[in-house]
Amino acid sequence: MARYTFRLPDIGEGIAEAEIVAWHVAVGDHVEEDARLADMMTDKATVEMESPVTGTVVEIAGEAGEMVAIGLPLVVLEVEGAGNAREEAPGKSEKVQAPVEEPEQDTVSEPAPAPSPEPKETVTAPKPAASPPAAPAPAPAKPQAAVQGDGARILASPAVRKRATDLGIDLGEVRPAEDGRVRHGDLDAFLSYNASGGFQPAGRTGEDEQVRVIGLRRRIAENMAASKRHIPHFAYVEEYDVTALEETRAQLNAGRGERPKLTMLPFLVAAICKLIPKYPMLNAHYDDEAGVVTRYGAVHLGMAAQTASGLMVPVIRDAQGRNLWQLAAEISRLAEAAREGKATSGELTGSTITITSLGPKGGVATTPVINRPEVCIIGPNRIVERPMFVTDASGVERIEKRKTMNISMSCDHRVVDGWDAASFAQDLKTLIEAPALILAG
Repeated sequence: MARYTFRLPDIGEGIAEAEIVAWHVAVGDHVEEDARLADMMTDKATVEMESPVTGTVVEIAGEAGEMVAIGLPLVVLEVEGAGNAREEAPGKSEKVQAPVEEPEQDTVSEPAPAPSPEPKETVTAPKPAASPPAAPAPAPAKPQAAVQGDGARILASPAVRKRATDLGIDLGEVRPAEDGRVRHGDLDAFLSYNASGGFQPAGRTGEDEQVRVIGLRRRIAENMAASKRHIPHFAYVEEYDVTALEETRAQLNAGRGERPKLTMLPFLVAAICKLIPKYPMLNAHYDDEAGVVTRYGAVHLGMAAQTASGLMVPVIRDAQGRNLWQLAAEISRLAEAAREGKATSGELTGSTITITSLGPKGGVATTPVINRPEVCIIGPNRIVERPMFVTDASGVERIEKRKTMNISMSCDHRVVDGWDAASFAQDLKTLIEAPALILAG
């Protein structure tokens, strides 16, 4: 048997180290070639590390949350054949976590001889005195009586009385099921019939726990903190009447055939792309160290997506060159890839402006955090129905039930002025409330 050292490979251009997100093996496990060893996270993506050989794991590089430099050992395996581990001088081995348990030795050491007993003085023990007669066993505790409000006495055990006190129940209000004694079952019956009286506890006490912030969750925390620390945010919220847009969307979906279903998002993306040439300062990056603003001609639109691991932002490349159906297909594809953890690093980087939406769970208004180094993020909120004043073709004003939606914007005030954000929001309102303008060339 020999040892094979699997070193962390170069998993991305410019990547110097990666974080251990999760182990899929432990010391002592037998793994086959191409078996999954660990998940490693870089600045761009999470990468699965697979075993290049078949063998038994004898050493691993650390615990989840620790960083491993490119080229350092990640896993050491015991393999058949020559292996690849070189002999190293003592004291110069690279840092690798030792196995949890030491391997059993073939030889068994003989037990050390017991020390010879030292001579002790002989002491004559005194004869024990006659033991006193055993005390009688205490009688079982009798149920103690509680005093009812009118002076009557009611029997209940200490445990029942304590429980009633904890729940704030007057035992005089509880009707015993038999022989005048209040038992736990009587308290349960009282609670079930008087739940509205405030006797039920508000909730259950959970256990305290500490959760390490690692992997994607740590990266999100760092990015959000850096964004709020460096960017002076300001928010702008406007209300949009989306009744006509929802009618248009329903009509298009009715005849979509094999094409993907249209949601609100493709319309919003298309409207933003139409307005970006007029408002290039929103589709930009700000390098605050160099003092340079880069305004992009193409719209690489980030789409914040919630996954089991946390928030990810896959990117719709060249969104301005896609129609509604193409946008819907790409949104669906990227969202699924993000949820399944299959999005590539290229699909998770390079956005120039971002949309974040909670869909039906969205609130009335939000103040989203900018995806640094971008300068603008747009957050559509949930659609609600409300009465509104509407002027008909004859100029008569009447009240109608309309579908409305607030759209929130957060902007970097170092790059975007309030006037620019308000003007953009009003032009966006024109397109959203007259969806034919979005579809027009």
